[in-house]
Amino acid sequence: MKSISVGELRQNPAAMIADLEGGEPYVLTRHNHRIGTIVPAVSSATLIPRKASGPAQTRTIARHDLTTASTIDELLNEEKGPW
Repeated sequence: MKSISVGELRQNPAAMIADLEGGEPYVLTRHNHRIGTIVPAVSSATLIPRKASGPAQTRTIARHDLTTASTIDELLNEEKGPW
């Protein structure tokens, strides 16, 4: 990981930006003390992979009989409450 001071960054940001575009992270320093890390942007697609593509596969889920209400509407009304 490369290091760059605040002064160097102020004088020549183009070199660091080119390295960032190439995937190189930087440590930002002030008076030889590390104050932060500058990392290349990553798209959210690489951070969170897609779960699945296509329609939901619900045919394999077993059906359940309602035990506390006679219809699904009655059950939902109980959950909603009077408010």
